[in-house]
Amino acid sequence: MTKDFDIAVYGATGFTGRLVAEYLIGNARGKRWAMAGRSADKLAEVRDLIGAPADTPLIVADASDDASLAAMCARTEVVLTTVGPYQLYGNELVAACAKAGTGYVDLCGEPAWMRHMIDAHAEMAKASGAKIVFSCGFDSIPFDLGVLYLQDIVTAEAGGPAPRIKGRVRKMQGTFSGGTAASMKATMAAAAKDLSVVGLLKNPFALTPGFEGPSQPMGLIPEYDKATGMWAAPFIMAPINTKNVHRTNALLGHSYGEDFKYDEMLFTTIGDAGKAMAEGIAKMNPMSDSKGPKPGEGPSKEERDNGFYEIVFIAEGPDGKTRKAVVKGDRDPGYGSTSKMIAEAAMLLSETEAAGGFWTPSAIMGRTLIERLVEHAGLTFERED
Repeated sequence: MTKDFDIAVYGATGFTGRLVAEYLIGNARGKRWAMAGRSADKLAEVRDLIGAPADTPLIVADASDDASLAAMCARTEVVLTTVGPYQLYGNELVAACAKAGTGYVDLCGEPAWMRHMIDAHAEMAKASGAKIVFSCGFDSIPFDLGVLYLQDIVTAEAGGPAPRIKGRVRKMQGTFSGGTAASMKATMAAAAKDLSVVGLLKNPFALTPGFEGPSQPMGLIPEYDKATGMWAAPFIMAPINTKNVHRTNALLGHSYGEDFKYDEMLFTTIGDAGKAMAEGIAKMNPMSDSKGPKPGEGPSKEERDNGFYEIVFIAEGPDGKTRKAVVKGDRDPGYGSTSKMIAEAAMLLSETEAAGGFWTPSAIMGRTLIERLVEHAGLTFERED
C-alpha cells in the first residue's frame, strides 16, 4: 500500500529540523514530504517563516505519545528525526518504526544508546522490513563514506583492502550543533548511572555485536604524522565515527578485513606550534564550554554558508603503498552540511531496496549516496596524490 509521504521531518520546528525543511523546499525532486512535531500551530508558523508551500502537510506527533508516533509511521516511508538527545526522546520512535516497517534516519552520535536500540529492536526491524539508519549527519557520513571510497580505490589497485586507514580532519570552520553537545552531556549522565555504558563507549566494536576485532589506535594523545609533517590532536567525534566505520565493515561481510584498523584525529600544523596546539586540544574539556549553541539554537545563515570542512584519509595498502582520498564539505559541519546530508540520505533511503535491520549509511546506500551528495549536497570525494 502506498503511503502518503516519502519523508516526514520529525522535529521540523527545531533549528536543524527547520534547515532540513528549508532544503527540501527546493530539493525534494518529486519526493512527497511533510513537517512533523508536537504543535500544529508551531509547525504552521515555521512552515510560513521558511517559505514552504501553504499546502505542505503537517503531522502532529509527540515522543511521549505512542499512538501519535504509530500514526506518523503509518503515513510515511521514512521518518527523518532531528529530535535529540535520542536517548531521551528517541526510544519510542525507533520502536514504532521497527514495528511498522518504516524507514528511519537520524543524526545520532550516542553509541551506547545505538547499541541498546540494536539489541532491543533488530529482530523486529528485520521481520517488518524497517531500515533503521543512525548517524546521517557530519557524524558520521563523511567519515563512513570516506573510508568506503578509499577502500574501493585500494582494492581496485592493490587487489585487496587496506588493513589500516587513518582519518584526519585537516580543515574545519564552523561549530558542532547544540544537539551534539546535549547528546554528549546526556551520554555522560547515563554513564555515571550505568557502568555498562562506559564499557560500550570505550569499545571500538560496541556496534558490532558478536565481533571483536584487533586492538585499535585510540588517538587520545597528540602524535606526529611523519607522512605529512603535521601534528595531530584528539578529535571529539572519533568515538562515534570509528564505531560506525567498524559496523559498516561488519555489515559488509568484513570487506575491509577482520583485522582492519581505523582511527581519527585532528591535524593542527607543523613544528613546535603544531605540537603546542595538539597538546592544548588534548587537555581541553569539550563539556566545559558554555558558549556553544544550545539545542534549538545555531549560527546565522552567513556563518553556515562560510563554514567548511576537509577530511583526508590515508590508507596503508596491502601492497605497501600509501594512498589518500579527501572529503570536503561546502558548509559548516554541524548545521549547513548536516541538514543537506540527512535530507539526501532520507530521500535515497525511501527508494532503496534492502532488508530490514539496523544499518549504517555506507552499508545500505554506499556509493549511490556518495553520488547524491556530490551532485546535490556540496560534498566532494576525490583521490589525493
